[in-house]
Amino acid sequence: MKSIHAAKVADYVTALHTLKEDNRLRSLKPRAGIDFASNDYLALASAPRMKKAVLAALEAGTPIGAGGSRLLRGNCEEHESLEAEAAKFFGAERALFFGGGYVANFALLTTLPQRGDLLVLDSLVHASIHEGARAGRADFRMSAHNEPQSVENTIRDWRTKGGTGRVWIVVESLYSMDGDFAPLKDLVAIADRYDAFLIVDEAHATGVYGNQGRGLTAAYEARENLIVLHTCGKALGAAGALVTATGVLRDFLVNRCRPFIFATAPSPLTAVAVREALLILQQEPERQQRLARLVAFTHRQISVRFGRSPSDSQIVPYIVGDNSRVMRLASALQSRGFDIRGIRPPTVPAGTARLRISLTLNVEEDQVRAMLDALTEETRGWSR
Repeated sequence: MKSIHAAKVADYVTALHTLKEDNRLRSLKPRAGIDFASNDYLALASAPRMKKAVLAALEAGTPIGAGGSRLLRGNCEEHESLEAEAAKFFGAERALFFGGGYVANFALLTTLPQRGDLLVLDSLVHASIHEGARAGRADFRMSAHNEPQSVENTIRDWRTKGGTGRVWIVVESLYSMDGDFAPLKDLVAIADRYDAFLIVDEAHATGVYGNQGRGLTAAYEARENLIVLHTCGKALGAAGALVTATGVLRDFLVNRCRPFIFATAPSPLTAVAVREALLILQQEPERQQRLARLVAFTHRQISVRFGRSPSDSQIVPYIVGDNSRVMRLASALQSRGFDIRGIRPPTVPAGTARLRISLTLNVEEDQVRAMLDALTEETRGWSR
C-alpha cells in the first residue's frame, strides 16, 4: 500500500525536489519581527475604528456569513451599502464587490472581453490577470512594461493582421514588485484613440495615492471606457475587491460573470469593515500624509546609502539576482528582527530575485533606519 501511494505522488515529489534544488521551494511561516513585508500600508488591519465597526455590526445582528451567492439569499444590505458608498467615493457610476482581488481580475477578464477581442497586457501585471487572459475568450498579447508605444504597436499589428474586435488594455497603476507607476495619461489617450477599454488594477495605489486615497485613476474614474479594480485587503485593511465601472458593465457582470454568480458572497462583516475603511480615508487624511512622509524619508536614506533609490513608492525592491543569495539575505534580516521576504521567480522574472521591502504605518522612521543599517551591514562587500 505504501509503495502504491508513493507511486501516485512521485511526480509531485519530483517537482518539489526540483523547486528545492533551484532555491524556489516555498513554505508558510508565522508572523515575526517588524513589519516590512505586509501590504497593510495605512495600518488599518488592526485599527481600533475597524474593530469597533465590526463589533457594532455583530451586536446589531449582522451575520458572519452571507449564506449563499449574491443572486440567491446572499445579497445583504451591507454589500449594497458598501457598493453605493464605493461608487460615490471613487467617482464611478457603479461598483461591484468581490471576495478578493485575484478572483475579481479573473472574473473581469473571463467575462467582459469577448471572442474576437484583443487583450493587451503589460508584461508585469499580476498573475491573476495572466490567468484570466488565458482562461478567457479573447486573444491576448504582451506589451513591454510601462511602454505606451509598445501597447500602440501591439494594437496596430493586430489590426493590420485582421483583428476587428474590441481592444482591452490591462495594467496596474502601481506595480507590486518593482514599485513603479504606469503611464496612465498616455494609456488613457491610446484607449481613446483606438476605441478601447482600459482596465486598471489599483491594488497597491488605493488608499495611498490620489485625493483621499482614491487612487491614481481618480482623475479618469468617470470615463465610460475605464474599469478599475480597488482591492480591499491592502491599504484598506480588510479583504475583497471593488470593481468600479458603468452601470451597463456592472449589470453584465452580475448576469454573466460565473465567479460572481456561483460564489458565496463575501462576509457581510467584511463589507462593513471595507466601508469603515473608506470613511477613515475621508476622515483621517493624516494617515495618507504620514505614509507619504515615511516613504520620502526612506528613499532619502536609501539614496544616501546606496547611491539611488530603486523606486518612488512604498514598495522598495532590492534586486539580488540569485535565488539562494536572496533567501540567505532575507533570513539574515529576519534573524535581526525585520520581517522582510525574498521574492523569487516565477513571481518576478528569472535573474531578478529580490527583497521586497514594504513601507507601512506599522513602522516608524527609527525602525526604517535600523533596518537599512542591517541591510547595509549584511551586504557589505557585495558587488551589485
